[in-house]
Amino acid sequence: MSVTVRPLVDEDLPAAWELGRLAFGGPVTPPDRALRPVPGMLRLGAFDERGRLVGTATDTGHGQWWGGRVLATADVAGVAVLPEYRGAGVARALLTDLLARGRERGAAVSALYPTVSAVYRRLGWEVVGALQRADLDTASMPTAPVPGVRVRPGEPVDLAVVDALYETLARPRSGLLTRRGGRYDLPHDGPWPDGVDGVTVVEQDGAPTGALVYGRGTGYGPDARLTVSDLLAVTAEAGHALVGVLAGWRTVTGTVRVPLLAGDAASGGLPLERSPAGPATAWMHRPVDVVRAVADRGWPGHVRGRVAFTLVDPVVPENAGPWELELADGAGELRRPGRDPGLRLDVRGFAQLYCGVTTGRAAALAGLVHGPEDPAALDLLAAGPPAQLLDYF
Repeated sequence: MSVTVRPLVDEDLPAAWELGRLAFGGPVTPPDRALRPVPGMLRLGAFDERGRLVGTATDTGHGQWWGGRVLATADVAGVAVLPEYRGAGVARALLTDLLARGRERGAAVSALYPTVSAVYRRLGWEVVGALQRADLDTASMPTAPVPGVRVRPGEPVDLAVVDALYETLARPRSGLLTRRGGRYDLPHDGPWPDGVDGVTVVEQDGAPTGALVYGRGTGYGPDARLTVSDLLAVTAEAGHALVGVLAGWRTVTGTVRVPLLAGDAASGGLPLERSPAGPATAWMHRPVDVVRAVADRGWPGHVRGRVAFTLVDPVVPENAGPWELELADGAGELRRPGRDPGLRLDVRGFAQLYCGVTTGRAAALAGLVHGPEDPAALDLLAAGPPAQLLDYF
């Protein structure tokens, strides 16, 4: 099937909302922001020969933190296709166009949350992690006092404190959104953003060191649930204090749902062994421009080395072909080598290695690396902490 892909204009947005509602559910009446352009966000539509909108995809306009540096992305959301046109190549046309436009404007990488991972695997994305949340019984939370810590209720002005604490935690990690641009720059109608009912702030020596952002939910008692959207602590004391605040909800909420960030101070105080299998949402990643993906991020300063490989990328031809990766002094470079490499790396394997969630030999066992040389050399591409996400989009 032949379709025409182009950016949506204002007149297309009601039809785009209806298509998304049909695909994902949702209210018949769209919110106002769905019917107006969002700066930094690109909405694409696929149109059939009659000019009918049959598919949509959105480049969210996010940035991601990678080792202290911001990568421009072509993160993907809102991929929807009319049921009568599914399997006809509409999603492929949309996403191929989205990647080309993203590359043209300087995007380096792309993340998305799949509804059907096979569709995105065929286009070079691969699962590299999951958005992790834990459901915990509030009665299981420790409540020991924490000396030297002040806990206070937050006000709308403290949303700036939340942003600063989040950036402190996100900056040295890999993959976390910058929370700038696109929907993050939109104003909210009330004192709090949608889904937020309150904020708690922790201070030490007058400086904010922790914050809790939550939605109250409905009801009270054993079946009630408090949903935490941010649990941020930059000291161990702040982490323990925030866990104590969550424990204080035990009189009116039986369960608290918390986001998990590996290696942070807050998770260290949670009784995670008491959590049943909490909700986890898989996410996928791929390079948009491999040269930028290597050059624009931060790398571990103690890692040095070189490895050559031939990258296989059937969707972004500029990524394909022979490359030599060199890391030194916290920086990386990809260049065309003067010889034919002895390793062939699928773009999905590149995504998993780049995100630090596999090794060269493991990728070979998964069928993503081939060739006569030892695939362990590709561990150089996996230098750095595993990528994580805390935000759904």
